[in-house]
Amino acid sequence: MSTPPLAGGAAGPNALRPLVGTVLDALHDGAADRIGPLPPGGPQAVAARVRATAHPVLPDTGTGAEEALRTLVHAITEGAADPADPRCAAHLHCPPLAVAAAADLAASALNPSMDSWDQAPAASELESLVTRAIAAEIYPAGDALVTTGGSESNQLALLLARERHGAVRIVCGANAHHSLNRAAWLLGLPEPLTVPSPSGTIDLAALDEALTATHGPVLVTATAGTTDAGLIDPLPEIADLCDRHGAELHIDAAYGGPLLFSALHRLLLAGLERAHSVTLDLHKLGWQPVAAGLLAVPCPATLDALTHQADYLNADDDTEAGLPDLLGRSLRTTRRPDVFKIAVTLRALGRTGLAALVDRTCAIAVELADLIDGHPGLDLYDRPTISTVLFRPTGADDATVAAIRRTLLTEGHAVLGRARADNRLWLKATLLNPHATTGDLEALLKLLEGSTPR
Repeated sequence: MSTPPLAGGAAGPNALRPLVGTVLDALHDGAADRIGPLPPGGPQAVAARVRATAHPVLPDTGTGAEEALRTLVHAITEGAADPADPRCAAHLHCPPLAVAAAADLAASALNPSMDSWDQAPAASELESLVTRAIAAEIYPAGDALVTTGGSESNQLALLLARERHGAVRIVCGANAHHSLNRAAWLLGLPEPLTVPSPSGTIDLAALDEALTATHGPVLVTATAGTTDAGLIDPLPEIADLCDRHGAELHIDAAYGGPLLFSALHRLLLAGLERAHSVTLDLHKLGWQPVAAGLLAVPCPATLDALTHQADYLNADDDTEAGLPDLLGRSLRTTRRPDVFKIAVTLRALGRTGLAALVDRTCAIAVELADLIDGHPGLDLYDRPTISTVLFRPTGADDATVAAIRRTLLTEGHAVLGRARADNRLWLKATLLNPHATTGDLEALLKLLEGSTPR
């Protein structure tokens, strides 16, 4: 058997070209065979199909690149929950832009590792340029780290606060992302003090009371785009309370952060620049393939606590000789050049192109809310703040709402999320597909009608 070709080098593109064609054909055929936004039959049926296709996982004799790609790409596509389908709207799981996915192919072929300059000469400089440009949307002289997403960014924010102050106390709303509690646990910090969020955002009076009663260093974490309803905490007022009580502020804008690109919607993020750190996540409302997270800070020196030395990666004499030190740019050692797809997207679309995507997506959510509001058999929870819409069949109890969602999933007809608000269970549509049409929204509601028990 001949040695399989490599993806890199001058010969790499010629080796990749026919394989990419095989992948694209299998993606097309798999999506056509799936028909809907996810495979029908539920977990057992999907697992059985995958087992039948993938067996044996490690054959004695390989089937060859074309057959392996054709078979398994088709299988995973046919069995995928496809965020590009307008009826797939459960989670903050976006359909990636084609240009970003194509950029990711180049990154995979070149395979730089972002832990030392000699593994990623150009990519390391590009990361520096892009992270500072994105941080500048919030802070005039800011910097940012590339992360795997909101959870890692939040963990880094808590870590940096711990390194500044020791056993800092985290104060967050009941609406905060679960990753904050996990990060506090991982870092050996006290369990976060949770402030009530009865309307879905932090209760300011309760926060004031909590800060008055809490002694020692405090990090308040606010949210700009909650997971359940896409709500934004009152950021300027929270920042005022932090100033009054001498607390620091971290804002988890994993969902809402890309509103910064839109002149129409960036006012929703007023006060973001007053935070000591900000979580951003461009594989949510930024249409990037996973992973594309960032943690932005007001100045590069804020990140000095992450400085780390390993002689084979950043020896002192190499650093003194001018080789950039990358090891303090992440808690990870080996890491992909995830910044590359972001860089390509920013250049390809520009600010106006990104703003158009954000504005269109937010407008689709308003349109869905209007359709629900005018529907005699559906109740709307509230007008959308970003692109999340909560609704439920009129008169249905929580068990019925949950059963409707599972029925749609099992039949492969629609992927809707679930959220608890106002002491009731709601269906959640997280709209992230800027190509969705009025007809798509009407079809989604029609499916719901057919799944509602009479």
